[in-house]
Amino acid sequence: MPHHLSIVLIEPKIPSNTGSIGRLCLATGSILHLVEPLGFEINDTQLRRAGLDYWKHLRVIRHKNLDIFFGTLPEKAPLVFFSAKAQTSVFDHRFQEGSYLIFGSETEGVAQDMLGKFREQTYRIPQYDNRVRSLNLANAASIVLYEAIRQLGP
Repeated sequence: MPHHLSIVLIEPKIPSNTGSIGRLCLATGSILHLVEPLGFEINDTQLRRAGLDYWKHLRVIRHKNLDIFFGTLPEKAPLVFFSAKAQTSVFDHRFQEGSYLIFGSETEGVAQDMLGKFREQTYRIPQYDNRVRSLNLANAASIVLYEAIRQLGP
């Protein structure tokens, strides 16, 4: 794991997004954190059906809820939240080793109270057409993770 980056999905709803993000994490040596409740089951049958034969190689950490997740974090862990509602572009952020890249669910995004609490640590991916409300979660995670890797170097 070259940079010890983590992707955190808060209550993901769509299994194919989580599967794609899992593949992304494995490809980049990143850790996937899943904060429950999940909108789907993760079991051997579902994973085989989805063609996720790599899942067993992935480092996945499940958390029963957000409080438990926050309780597991190292002191002063770099937390970076992403929301289409944020004002600052992800390209203006300087990523650090060990960053936790935190995404809300596909339907709700990051909760409003959390956005308020972590406003200075919340970024958006620029979009250039107002008809698009947000990007697909797996696409957003890919953009952000590779921007972090680009900044931190190979």
